[in-house]
Amino acid sequence: MLERFRARPAVDDPERQRKLAEQKAVAEAREARAALRKAEREAEAARRAAEAKAKAEADAAAARERARQEAEAQAMAARTEAEQRERAVQLDEEKKTRALALAAEQKAKRDARYAARKARQR
Repeated sequence: MLERFRARPAVDDPERQRKLAEQKAVAEAREARAALRKAEREAEAARRAAEAKAKAEADAAAARERARQEAEAQAMAARTEAEQRERAVQLDEEKKTRALALAAEQKAKRDARYAARKARQR
């Protein structure tokens, strides 16, 4: 056992120093790659968050535009319906006026026939 301990290279052995330096370089490179991957993940997360925010804003703007258009369409439909009701009322009034005029005309003709018949009988 003592031989194994003595067979180990010393701390100041150039071969051991070289291996330690290689291991340290590999570890530093690994840490650098890990840091780079972490930075890339954070940048990707920030990009996705920005895209999500932009999409949400665009969706909100589109929803506001749809709501405005729907309100405009409803207002137009209400105006059209009111105009149609008003026109129907006017037509009804005109129809009633024509009907009354026709009835008065028919009554006048009937009265004239009656008066003519009475005049012939006398």
